[in-house]
Amino acid sequence: MSALFVPTRAAGLERLARFVPQAGAHYERGRNTDPGPREATAVSQLSPWLRYRMVSEAEVAAAVLERHSLAAAEKYVQEVLWRTYWKGWLEMRPGVWSRFLAERDRQRDAWTYPKGLAEAEEGRTGIEGFDDWARELVETGYLHNHARMWFASIWIFTLKLPWALGADFFLRHLIDADAASNTLSWRWVAGLQTAGKTYLATTENIARYTNGRFAPKGLAVHAEPLTEPPLPTAAALPEIAPIPPGEPVLLLVTSEDMNPDGALWRDAEIRSVLVASAPDLLWGDKARGFVGAAAQDAVVRSGDLKSVPVSLADRLDAATLVDAAHAAGVRQIVTPYAPVGPVADALARIAPSLQDEGLSLTSIQRPWDAAFWPHARKGFFPFKQHMARLLEDMGLTRT
Repeated sequence: MSALFVPTRAAGLERLARFVPQAGAHYERGRNTDPGPREATAVSQLSPWLRYRMVSEAEVAAAVLERHSLAAAEKYVQEVLWRTYWKGWLEMRPGVWSRFLAERDRQRDAWTYPKGLAEAEEGRTGIEGFDDWARELVETGYLHNHARMWFASIWIFTLKLPWALGADFFLRHLIDADAASNTLSWRWVAGLQTAGKTYLATTENIARYTNGRFAPKGLAVHAEPLTEPPLPTAAALPEIAPIPPGEPVLLLVTSEDMNPDGALWRDAEIRSVLVASAPDLLWGDKARGFVGAAAQDAVVRSGDLKSVPVSLADRLDAATLVDAAHAAGVRQIVTPYAPVGPVADALARIAPSLQDEGLSLTSIQRPWDAAFWPHARKGFFPFKQHMARLLEDMGLTRT
Protein backbone atom coordinates (compact mmCIF):
# COMPACT_ATOMS: atom_id res chain seq x y z
CA MET A 1 0.00 0.00 0.00
CA SER A 2 1.23 3.46 -0.91
CA ALA A 3 2.76 5.35 2.01
CA LEU A 4 0.66 8.30 0.85
CA PHE A 5 -2.54 6.56 2.03
CA VAL A 6 -2.03 4.63 5.26
CA PRO A 7 -5.26 2.66 5.80
CA THR A 8 -5.97 3.55 9.42
CA ARG A 9 -8.38 6.03 10.93
CA ALA A 10 -5.53 7.57 12.90
CA ALA A 11 -3.67 8.31 9.66
CA GLY A 12 -6.77 9.91 8.17
CA LEU A 13 -7.26 12.12 11.21
CA GLU A 14 -3.59 13.10 11.09
CA ARG A 15 -3.94 14.03 7.41
CA LEU A 16 -7.02 16.09 8.25
CA ALA A 17 -5.25 17.92 11.08
CA ARG A 18 -2.33 18.81 8.79
CA PHE A 19 -4.68 20.08 6.11
CA VAL A 20 -7.09 22.15 8.23
CA PRO A 21 -4.87 25.27 8.45
CA GLN A 22 -4.68 25.30 4.62
CA ALA A 23 -8.42 24.81 4.00
CA GLY A 24 -9.17 28.49 3.37
CA ALA A 25 -7.41 30.81 0.92
CA HIS A 26 -4.50 28.42 0.31
CA TYR A 27 -6.85 25.70 -0.87
CA GLU A 28 -8.93 28.09 -2.97
CA ARG A 29 -5.84 29.43 -4.77
CA GLY A 30 -4.22 26.09 -5.45
CA ARG A 31 -7.02 23.54 -5.64
CA ASN A 32 -7.01 23.32 -9.45
CA THR A 33 -3.25 22.81 -9.77
CA ASP A 34 -1.89 19.29 -10.21
CA PRO A 35 1.82 19.58 -9.35
CA GLY A 36 2.44 15.87 -9.98
CA PRO A 37 2.86 12.78 -7.82
CA ARG A 38 4.86 13.15 -4.61
CA GLU A 39 4.77 16.96 -4.91
CA ALA A 40 3.23 19.30 -2.35
CA THR A 41 -0.39 20.00 -3.23
CA ALA A 42 -3.13 22.34 -2.03
CA VAL A 43 -5.78 19.60 -1.95
CA SER A 44 -6.41 17.50 1.15
CA GLN A 45 -6.00 14.03 -0.45
CA LEU A 46 -8.50 12.75 2.13
CA SER A 47 -10.63 10.94 -0.44
CA PRO A 48 -9.63 7.34 0.46
CA TRP A 49 -10.56 7.85 4.12
CA LEU A 50 -13.76 9.68 3.17
CA ARG A 51 -14.68 7.07 0.58
CA TYR A 52 -14.77 4.31 3.20
CA ARG A 53 -15.93 6.67 5.94
CA MET A 54 -12.96 5.96 8.13
CA VAL A 55 -13.22 9.73 8.56
CA SER A 56 -16.68 11.17 7.94
CA GLU A 57 -17.76 14.23 5.99
CA ALA A 58 -19.21 15.68 9.18
CA GLU A 59 -15.87 15.28 10.97
CA VAL A 60 -14.03 17.00 8.13
CA ALA A 61 -16.52 19.87 7.99
CA ALA A 62 -16.40 20.28 11.77
CA ALA A 63 -12.60 20.41 11.85
CA VAL A 64 -12.39 22.89 8.97
CA LEU A 65 -15.17 25.14 10.26
CA GLU A 66 -13.74 25.22 13.75
CA ARG A 67 -10.64 26.88 12.26
CA HIS A 68 -12.23 28.90 9.41
CA SER A 69 -15.49 30.67 8.76
CA LEU A 70 -17.73 29.13 6.12
CA ALA A 71 -17.04 32.11 3.84
CA ALA A 72 -13.28 31.53 4.11
CA ALA A 73 -13.45 27.75 3.55
CA GLU A 74 -16.48 27.63 1.28
CA LYS A 75 -14.65 26.15 -1.73
CA TYR A 76 -13.33 23.24 0.29
CA VAL A 77 -16.60 22.55 2.09
CA GLN A 78 -18.34 22.57 -1.29
CA GLU A 79 -15.82 20.00 -2.55
CA VAL A 80 -16.66 17.72 0.37
CA LEU A 81 -20.35 18.21 -0.38
CA TRP A 82 -19.92 17.20 -4.03
CA ARG A 83 -19.36 13.66 -2.74
CA THR A 84 -22.55 13.91 -0.67
CA TYR A 85 -24.48 15.39 -3.59
CA TRP A 86 -23.45 12.63 -5.99
CA LYS A 87 -24.48 9.95 -3.51
CA GLY A 88 -27.85 11.56 -2.79
CA TRP A 89 -28.53 12.13 -6.49
CA LEU A 90 -27.78 8.50 -7.35
CA GLU A 91 -29.74 7.24 -4.35
CA MET A 92 -32.86 8.75 -5.90
CA ARG A 93 -31.96 7.37 -9.35
CA PRO A 94 -30.48 3.91 -8.77
CA GLY A 95 -31.32 2.98 -12.36
CA VAL A 96 -28.43 5.20 -13.52
CA TRP A 97 -26.00 2.83 -11.81
CA SER A 98 -27.69 -0.17 -13.44
CA ARG A 99 -27.58 1.65 -16.78
CA PHE A 100 -23.84 2.27 -16.40
CA LEU A 101 -23.15 -1.40 -15.65
CA ALA A 102 -25.17 -2.49 -18.67
CA GLU A 103 -23.49 0.10 -20.90
CA ARG A 104 -20.03 -0.94 -19.67
CA ASP A 105 -20.74 -4.58 -20.46
CA ARG A 106 -22.23 -3.70 -23.84
CA GLN A 107 -19.25 -1.55 -24.77
CA ARG A 108 -16.82 -4.29 -23.71
CA ASP A 109 -18.55 -6.72 -26.05
CA ALA A 110 -19.09 -4.30 -28.92
CA TRP A 111 -15.80 -2.34 -28.96
CA THR A 112 -13.85 -3.21 -32.09
CA TYR A 113 -10.53 -1.44 -31.45
CA PRO A 114 -8.92 -3.19 -28.46
CA LYS A 115 -5.47 -1.87 -29.42
CA GLY A 116 -6.59 1.72 -28.89
CA LEU A 117 -8.15 0.83 -25.55
CA ALA A 118 -4.98 -0.93 -24.39
CA GLU A 119 -2.81 2.02 -25.48
CA ALA A 120 -4.96 4.41 -23.44
CA GLU A 121 -4.97 2.23 -20.32
CA GLU A 122 -1.22 1.57 -20.52
CA GLY A 123 -0.27 5.19 -21.26
CA ARG A 124 0.97 4.59 -24.81
CA THR A 125 -1.17 7.04 -26.82
CA GLY A 126 1.60 9.58 -27.34
CA ILE A 127 -0.54 12.31 -25.73
CA GLU A 128 1.54 14.27 -23.25
CA GLY A 129 -0.03 14.33 -19.80
CA PHE A 130 -2.68 11.75 -20.59
CA ASP A 131 -0.13 8.93 -20.77
CA ASP A 132 1.50 10.16 -17.55
CA TRP A 133 -1.85 10.18 -15.71
CA ALA A 134 -2.68 6.68 -16.95
CA ARG A 135 0.58 5.36 -15.53
CA GLU A 136 0.26 7.41 -12.33
CA LEU A 137 -3.23 6.02 -11.74
CA VAL A 138 -2.13 2.41 -12.17
CA GLU A 139 0.99 2.88 -10.05
CA THR A 140 -0.46 4.94 -7.17
CA GLY A 141 -4.23 4.38 -7.20
CA TYR A 142 -4.81 8.14 -7.16
CA LEU A 143 -5.17 11.16 -9.43
CA HIS A 144 -5.75 14.83 -8.66
CA ASN A 145 -9.38 15.73 -9.36
CA HIS A 146 -8.47 18.14 -12.17
CA ALA A 147 -6.34 15.43 -13.81
CA ARG A 148 -9.32 13.08 -13.62
CA MET A 149 -11.39 15.60 -15.56
CA TRP A 150 -8.69 16.18 -18.19
CA PHE A 151 -8.16 12.44 -18.56
CA ALA A 152 -11.89 11.71 -18.99
CA SER A 153 -12.28 14.51 -21.54
CA ILE A 154 -9.34 13.34 -23.65
CA TRP A 155 -10.53 9.72 -23.39
CA ILE A 156 -14.01 10.61 -24.66
CA PHE A 157 -13.49 13.49 -27.11
CA THR A 158 -9.93 13.14 -28.41
CA LEU A 159 -9.45 9.38 -28.37
CA LYS A 160 -13.15 8.67 -29.03
CA LEU A 161 -13.17 5.77 -26.58
CA PRO A 162 -16.36 4.56 -24.87
CA TRP A 163 -17.03 6.62 -21.75
CA ALA A 164 -18.23 3.66 -19.67
CA LEU A 165 -14.96 1.81 -20.29
CA GLY A 166 -13.07 4.88 -19.08
CA ALA A 167 -15.21 4.99 -15.95
CA ASP A 168 -14.52 1.29 -15.49
CA PHE A 169 -10.76 1.89 -15.88
CA PHE A 170 -10.95 4.38 -13.01
CA LEU A 171 -13.01 1.99 -10.88
CA ARG A 172 -10.43 -0.76 -11.37
CA HIS A 173 -7.49 1.37 -10.24
CA LEU A 174 -8.58 4.18 -7.90
CA ILE A 175 -8.17 3.52 -4.19
CA ASP A 176 -11.15 5.82 -3.62
CA ALA A 177 -13.27 4.21 -6.37
CA ASP A 178 -16.89 5.06 -5.67
CA ALA A 179 -20.03 4.18 -7.61
CA ALA A 180 -21.64 7.61 -7.35
CA SER A 181 -18.71 10.03 -7.64
CA ASN A 182 -16.96 8.12 -10.40
CA THR A 183 -19.96 7.26 -12.56
CA LEU A 184 -21.63 10.64 -12.35
CA SER A 185 -18.40 12.59 -12.85
CA TRP A 186 -17.69 10.68 -16.09
CA ARG A 187 -21.29 11.27 -17.15
CA TRP A 188 -20.83 14.99 -16.45
CA VAL A 189 -17.69 15.22 -18.62
CA ALA A 190 -19.52 13.36 -21.41
CA GLY A 191 -22.52 15.69 -21.41
CA LEU A 192 -24.94 13.11 -20.04
CA GLN A 193 -25.28 14.23 -16.43
CA THR A 194 -26.16 17.83 -17.32
CA ALA A 195 -27.66 17.19 -20.73
CA GLY A 196 -25.71 19.01 -23.44
CA LYS A 197 -23.03 20.39 -21.11
CA THR A 198 -19.60 18.82 -21.60
CA TYR A 199 -16.12 19.39 -20.22
CA LEU A 200 -13.42 20.03 -22.83
CA ALA A 201 -9.76 19.65 -21.85
CA THR A 202 -7.53 22.24 -23.54
CA THR A 203 -3.78 22.58 -23.97
CA GLU A 204 -3.80 26.00 -22.31
CA ASN A 205 -5.74 24.87 -19.23
CA ILE A 206 -3.55 21.80 -18.74
CA ALA A 207 -0.32 23.79 -19.16
CA ARG A 208 -1.53 26.43 -16.70
CA TYR A 209 -2.66 24.03 -13.98
CA THR A 210 0.25 21.61 -14.23
CA ASN A 211 2.75 24.44 -13.81
CA GLY A 212 3.89 23.87 -17.38
CA ARG A 213 4.68 20.18 -16.91
CA PHE A 214 2.36 19.22 -19.78
CA ALA A 215 1.09 21.02 -22.89
CA PRO A 216 -0.47 18.26 -24.99
CA LYS A 217 -0.99 18.84 -28.70
CA GLY A 218 -3.75 17.61 -30.94
CA LEU A 219 -6.56 17.65 -28.40
CA ALA A 220 -10.16 17.82 -29.55
CA VAL A 221 -11.35 21.40 -30.05
CA HIS A 222 -15.03 20.53 -29.78
CA ALA A 223 -16.84 18.27 -27.34
CA GLU A 224 -20.09 17.05 -28.84
CA PRO A 225 -22.24 15.84 -25.94
CA LEU A 226 -23.19 12.20 -25.84
CA THR A 227 -26.87 11.31 -25.73
CA GLU A 228 -29.00 8.67 -24.04
CA PRO A 229 -32.67 7.83 -23.47
CA PRO A 230 -34.41 10.05 -20.90
CA LEU A 231 -33.72 9.27 -17.26
CA PRO A 232 -36.56 8.37 -14.90
CA THR A 233 -37.69 11.05 -12.49
CA ALA A 234 -36.18 11.08 -9.03
CA ALA A 235 -37.68 8.49 -6.72
CA ALA A 236 -38.31 8.96 -3.01
CA LEU A 237 -35.43 8.18 -0.72
CA PRO A 238 -35.87 4.89 1.12
CA GLU A 239 -37.37 5.06 4.56
CA ILE A 240 -34.94 4.13 7.32
CA ALA A 241 -36.35 1.97 10.11
CA PRO A 242 -35.17 2.64 13.67
CA ILE A 243 -33.27 0.07 15.69
CA PRO A 244 -35.69 -1.82 17.94
CA PRO A 245 -34.92 -0.35 21.39
CA GLY A 246 -33.40 -2.74 23.86
CA GLU A 247 -33.11 -5.63 21.41
CA PRO A 248 -29.67 -7.27 21.23
CA VAL A 249 -28.04 -6.82 17.83
CA LEU A 250 -25.08 -7.79 15.70
CA LEU A 251 -23.34 -4.72 14.26
CA LEU A 252 -22.22 -5.31 10.66
CA VAL A 253 -19.40 -3.06 9.41
CA THR A 254 -18.86 -2.95 5.64
CA SER A 255 -16.51 -1.05 3.37
CA GLU A 256 -19.18 1.64 2.94
CA ASP A 257 -18.76 2.85 6.54
CA MET A 258 -15.70 1.59 8.42
CA ASN A 259 -15.90 3.74 11.53
CA PRO A 260 -18.82 2.62 13.69
CA ASP A 261 -19.90 5.76 15.49
CA GLY A 262 -21.38 5.23 18.94
CA ALA A 263 -23.86 8.05 18.32
CA LEU A 264 -25.51 5.88 15.66
CA TRP A 265 -25.97 2.93 17.98
CA ARG A 266 -26.80 4.60 21.28
CA ASP A 267 -30.19 2.86 21.40
CA ALA A 268 -28.82 -0.56 20.48
CA GLU A 269 -27.63 -3.36 22.72
CA ILE A 270 -24.67 -4.51 20.66
CA ARG A 271 -23.66 -8.09 21.44
CA SER A 272 -21.07 -8.55 18.71
CA VAL A 273 -19.41 -6.79 15.75
CA LEU A 274 -18.68 -8.35 12.37
CA VAL A 275 -16.31 -6.47 10.03
CA ALA A 276 -16.79 -7.74 6.46
CA SER A 277 -14.06 -6.54 4.09
CA ALA A 278 -15.61 -8.43 1.12
CA PRO A 279 -12.86 -7.88 -1.46
CA ASP A 280 -15.09 -9.37 -4.16
CA LEU A 281 -17.30 -6.28 -3.87
CA LEU A 282 -14.40 -3.93 -4.64
CA TRP A 283 -13.11 -3.23 -8.14
CA GLY A 284 -9.32 -3.14 -8.04
CA ASP A 285 -6.27 -4.41 -6.21
CA LYS A 286 -5.38 -0.99 -4.77
CA ALA A 287 -8.84 -0.60 -3.22
CA ARG A 288 -8.82 -4.20 -1.99
CA GLY A 289 -5.45 -3.72 -0.34
CA PHE A 290 -6.53 -0.49 1.33
CA VAL A 291 -9.85 -1.90 2.57
CA GLY A 292 -8.28 -5.16 3.73
CA ALA A 293 -5.87 -3.28 5.98
CA ALA A 294 -8.58 -0.82 7.01
CA ALA A 295 -10.76 -3.75 8.07
CA GLN A 296 -8.02 -4.90 10.42
CA ASP A 297 -7.89 -1.38 11.84
CA ALA A 298 -11.69 -1.39 12.19
CA VAL A 299 -11.55 -4.65 14.15
CA VAL A 300 -9.20 -3.09 16.69
CA ARG A 301 -11.29 0.07 16.99
CA SER A 302 -14.66 -1.73 17.06
CA GLY A 303 -13.57 -3.74 20.05
CA ASP A 304 -13.60 -0.53 22.05
CA LEU A 305 -17.15 0.37 20.97
CA LYS A 306 -18.87 -1.44 23.82
CA SER A 307 -16.25 -4.02 24.82
CA VAL A 308 -17.90 -6.74 22.75
CA PRO A 309 -16.49 -9.57 20.65
CA VAL A 310 -15.34 -8.53 17.17
CA SER A 311 -14.73 -10.81 14.21
CA LEU A 312 -13.39 -10.28 10.70
CA ALA A 313 -14.80 -11.87 7.54
CA ASP A 314 -13.66 -11.62 3.95
CA ARG A 315 -17.14 -12.37 2.62
CA LEU A 316 -20.49 -10.61 2.76
CA ASP A 317 -23.06 -13.33 2.19
CA ALA A 318 -26.05 -14.86 3.94
CA ALA A 319 -24.15 -17.80 5.43
CA THR A 320 -21.55 -15.53 7.02
CA LEU A 321 -24.17 -13.26 8.58
CA VAL A 322 -26.35 -16.15 9.76
CA ASP A 323 -23.39 -17.80 11.48
CA ALA A 324 -22.32 -14.53 13.12
CA ALA A 325 -25.86 -13.75 14.32
CA HIS A 326 -26.32 -17.23 15.77
CA ALA A 327 -22.93 -17.04 17.50
CA ALA A 328 -23.96 -13.71 19.05
CA GLY A 329 -27.38 -15.06 20.04
CA VAL A 330 -29.28 -12.28 18.24
CA ARG A 331 -32.09 -12.04 15.70
CA GLN A 332 -31.35 -8.46 14.60
CA ILE A 333 -28.44 -7.24 12.44
CA VAL A 334 -27.80 -3.52 12.09
CA THR A 335 -25.42 -1.87 9.64
CA PRO A 336 -24.56 1.64 8.45
CA TYR A 337 -26.66 2.46 5.38
CA ALA A 338 -24.94 1.35 2.17
CA PRO A 339 -25.61 3.72 -0.75
CA VAL A 340 -26.14 2.53 -4.32
CA GLY A 341 -23.32 0.20 -5.34
CA PRO A 342 -22.05 -3.37 -4.90
CA VAL A 343 -22.44 -3.52 -1.09
CA ALA A 344 -26.05 -2.32 -1.29
CA ASP A 345 -26.69 -4.87 -4.04
CA ALA A 346 -25.18 -7.63 -1.89
CA LEU A 347 -27.27 -6.69 1.14
CA ALA A 348 -30.42 -6.66 -0.98
CA ARG A 349 -29.61 -10.18 -2.20
CA ILE A 350 -28.91 -11.38 1.33
CA ALA A 351 -32.01 -9.97 3.07
CA PRO A 352 -34.52 -12.67 1.92
CA SER A 353 -32.22 -15.46 3.12
CA LEU A 354 -31.88 -13.76 6.49
CA GLN A 355 -35.65 -13.52 6.77
CA ASP A 356 -35.92 -17.24 6.08
CA GLU A 357 -33.63 -17.76 9.09
CA GLY A 358 -35.73 -15.50 11.30
CA LEU A 359 -33.19 -12.68 11.16
CA SER A 360 -33.81 -9.05 10.25
CA LEU A 361 -31.38 -6.53 8.74
CA THR A 362 -31.75 -2.85 9.59
CA SER A 363 -29.74 -0.04 7.96
CA ILE A 364 -28.95 3.05 10.01
CA GLN A 365 -28.42 6.36 8.22
CA ARG A 366 -25.99 9.00 9.35
CA PRO A 367 -27.55 12.41 10.16
CA TRP A 368 -25.29 14.03 7.52
CA ASP A 369 -26.88 11.97 4.74
CA ALA A 370 -30.37 12.36 6.15
CA ALA A 371 -29.95 16.14 6.11
CA PHE A 372 -28.32 16.62 2.70
CA TRP A 373 -29.53 13.82 0.43
CA PRO A 374 -33.13 15.05 0.08
CA HIS A 375 -31.81 18.22 -1.57
CA ALA A 376 -29.91 16.39 -4.34
CA ARG A 377 -32.94 16.30 -6.64
CA LYS A 378 -31.59 18.61 -9.33
CA GLY A 379 -28.17 20.16 -9.97
CA PHE A 380 -25.42 21.02 -7.54
CA PHE A 381 -26.21 24.76 -7.57
CA PRO A 382 -29.68 24.38 -6.00
CA PHE A 383 -28.24 21.71 -3.70
CA LYS A 384 -25.54 24.00 -2.31
CA GLN A 385 -28.10 26.72 -1.54
CA HIS A 386 -29.01 24.63 1.50
CA MET A 387 -25.40 24.24 2.64
CA ALA A 388 -25.09 27.10 5.12
CA ARG A 389 -28.45 26.43 6.77
CA LEU A 390 -27.89 22.70 7.19
CA LEU A 391 -24.35 23.17 8.51
CA GLU A 392 -25.72 25.70 10.98
CA ASP A 393 -28.50 23.29 12.01
CA MET A 394 -25.76 20.73 12.77
CA GLY A 395 -23.89 23.27 14.87
CA LEU A 396 -20.85 23.22 12.58
CA THR A 397 -20.58 26.81 11.40
CA ARG A 398 -19.08 29.77 13.22
CA THR A 399 -19.25 33.49 12.61
